Amino acid sequence: MRIRPLPPLNSLVAFEAAARHLSFTRAANELSVTQGAISRQVRHLEDYLGRALFIRDKRALSLTDTGADYYDNVQQSLLQLAGATGDILQWQGDQQVTVVTTNAMASFWLLPRFNEFQEQHPEVDLRILAVESLRNIRHNEFDLALFYCRTPPEGLRATPLFSESVFPVCSPAYLQKNPQIADPLQLATSTLLSLEVREDWLSWRDWFEGCDLPAPTENARRLKINNYPLVIQSALNGQGLALAWANLVDDYLASGLLVRPVDNALTTESLFYMLQPPPALRPKTGVELVQQWLLSHAAQ
Repeated sequence: MRIRPLPPLNSLVAFEAAARHLSFTRAANELSVTQGAISRQVRHLEDYLGRALFIRDKRALSLTDTGADYYDNVQQSLLQLAGATGDILQWQGDQQVTVVTTNAMASFWLLPRFNEFQEQHPEVDLRILAVESLRNIRHNEFDLALFYCRTPPEGLRATPLFSESVFPVCSPAYLQKNPQIADPLQLATSTLLSLEVREDWLSWRDWFEGCDLPAPTENARRLKINNYPLVIQSALNGQGLALAWANLVDDYLASGLLVRPVDNALTTESLFYMLQPPPALRPKTGVELVQQWLLSHAAQ
């Protein structure tokens, strides 16, 4: 049976990089091609799909709703394809390191720093496996895990990487349309972009209570999403307020794509941990290099 319809595969790689960086220039640098080549590949994919994937503004690049949904699926498919290919090729034994983490941590923290690690240690083949929970992952399926949790899972060695400061963010356009949310007491009147997961992620009610602010009512406007990258994309699209974890959105704040309408922030009891299975009889050389690299970033 023929598998179809299949999009142009080179265009998918260009689209994934451009969507992850929200920049054709950064995607071009990552893939070692020109910005024009990335733009042409993305346009080719949009023509094939018959739908716009990006909103092209002079000051910023953002995903359309279709683009955000498609990006999530494309990234997962490419990660799975890369993982399956790596298994067949039997990547360099001791130098192959599998890191399992959430979509949010992979998209916003690990992947943007991956080029730096690759330049420092080109001999290490790093495989990233994005999941939403460690519950169904066996210990022999990964070397390291990066997860945000209040209590580390039993049976794993846990090393704290960093604590987190959590605060609301929105697009500059959303703040301009809703200037009243610059008053912390008015935050609950906005549309709250809510992450629906069963892990230890903070809820809006937890955040308001922790900051001693009036909690939103049951009738508060909400947009419920079960994927954190899509929550942030929705905020970038100007659809409401999102709860931001500082280490995950610092690039967006630095670029001005997201802003903090208020200064209120909550330091959570949960931490980002580096998790490891029980010690192996012969530890991999590559794992130690990745550990040291992660700890150096945590120290920063």
